[in-house]
Amino acid sequence: VQLVESGGGLVQTGGSLRLTCAASEGGSNTYVMGWFRQAPERAREFVAAISWSGKSTHYADTVKGRFTISRDDDKNTVYLQMNELKHEDTAVYYCANRECCSGSMYSESDVHSWGEGTQVTVSS
Repeated sequence: VQLVESGGGLVQTGGSLRLTCAASEGGSNTYVMGWFRQAPERAREFVAAISWSGKSTHYADTVKGRFTISRDDDKNTVYLQMNELKHEDTAVYYCANRECCSGSMYSESDVHSWGEGTQVTVSS
């Protein structure tokens, strides 16, 4: 599965952005979709994930209540709505995919496919 992110950019503290990830395939090949991020000189970290048909979501504590993950299976697309952005949210955001048919997504070891990433910069 190929993943292509879009929607990154520069925003001021307190602002909002919506990231989009388009998958080349759908169905069972996008069993769990998610987002990770990597800030400069830091390890890549989990942000959010959403299960098949959007029945279940979970978030990193650092973004809970500010970010919302959703998916449109008709379009093979997953979104990350980011509100109340903070300077510490600055990072390259990566779309991630886990194929059918078990498990979830909490760490890099749960991921089968990665996008190229999109830069999000929050100015303080």
